[in-house]
Amino acid sequence: MVAREMARRGMRVLILEQGNAAPLRGTLGQMAAIAAIPGRGAFFGADGSLLVRGITAGGSSAINFATAMAPPLPLFARYGVDLQAPLRALQRELPMAPLPDALIGPMATRIMQAARAAGHDWQKLDKMIYPDKCRSGCWRCVYGCPFGAKWTARNLLDDALADGAELLPGATATRVISDAQRAVGVEFLHDRRLQQVRAGLVVLAGGGIGSPRLLQASGLARGNARHFSDPVIAVMGSVDDIDGGAEVPMAAGMHLAQDGVMLSDLTLPRPMYQAFAAQAGRLDRLLAHRRTLTIMVKIRDALGGRIGARWVSKALQPQDRDKFAQGVALARAILAQAGARHVFASRHFAAHPGGSVRIGEGVDANLQTALANLYVCDASVIPEAWGLPPTLTLLCLGMRLAEHVCPAQTAAGRPQPVLRIASVKRLQATG
Repeated sequence: MVAREMARRGMRVLILEQGNAAPLRGTLGQMAAIAAIPGRGAFFGADGSLLVRGITAGGSSAINFATAMAPPLPLFARYGVDLQAPLRALQRELPMAPLPDALIGPMATRIMQAARAAGHDWQKLDKMIYPDKCRSGCWRCVYGCPFGAKWTARNLLDDALADGAELLPGATATRVISDAQRAVGVEFLHDRRLQQVRAGLVVLAGGGIGSPRLLQASGLARGNARHFSDPVIAVMGSVDDIDGGAEVPMAAGMHLAQDGVMLSDLTLPRPMYQAFAAQAGRLDRLLAHRRTLTIMVKIRDALGGRIGARWVSKALQPQDRDKFAQGVALARAILAQAGARHVFASRHFAAHPGGSVRIGEGVDANLQTALANLYVCDASVIPEAWGLPPTLTLLCLGMRLAEHVCPAQTAAGRPQPVLRIASVKRLQATG
């Protein structure tokens, strides 16, 4: 979002992307390369937990569940951050609406009916999906939609490139280059060569893990980096009268904001379901994928843990376990209402690392670090424990940051190109 808005205003923009920009094919192999390589996209805890992030153009939006939830405006207002105008603009621009009934699968429908029968306010969730391109009976959301039906940040990347931005895939930023009290560029590794690029403005968008690591490597932050991860437990149970297993996940659910618990349907592709069943020791359920209803229990976990140069540590705290106990009990009751048997729960896993460079601590209200011209814009700046799908919030922050850093229009209505970056071709030629 920041890159697109800068490019639209005539600024010269170079995007250093650690992953690649290959077209999304919707395959298990590509998804695994994006988010399942240990130490790169996947991190394993001592308690058997799993934390994942997407390393690819568009980041985790390429493989997320495309759920749009508005940012909690009062939370950000407490830190002097007003997201109302960006939110209104994005609601006009992006696809954000509940799926039509024809695209809600039989498993999500069964769970929704059971939850409502049990007295819960279970409603359709807004999805960042183009309904006219989406296919019923499809399971590829989490693998990377190859049909263009799911909105991802790659859409913004395409816009940025069309407006003159440059993309360098396979470029791993290693540190920020500074001169006295100002950021003046970035050092990065590309084609096994350490290179540098100079710029009048640097925006880190490495996510809840990548951005604090970059600040640490640049001598701009300590190595503890408390964070949240929004852990999830999948609660599963089988029914005899459904033959499914291929549908859009998180079609409907409920959010208990005061309790910090969110529940939704979570139909996953068969290999992922089987991995969770095996992890839970339920080898007897490995072949029950097409008959298994799954409810996601997501909690707002307390800030804690550490982020090192090659590892991430985040254990559940007592209050986190209490929230899981509440959410899992609700999920089990809903599955019982739906007539499910053989109910079991997975170990917890997570995919929303954030809060590690928080507004008010790591950055100011304008997302600037202690170093002039150095900003951070990703889930790491979220100022408090979270527990929500973050995509729409991050887009709002990106739009607001672009408005802050981009120059004013000239009298002729044309933006001033104040950002100067050496071209990619020149970098490759000179090293």
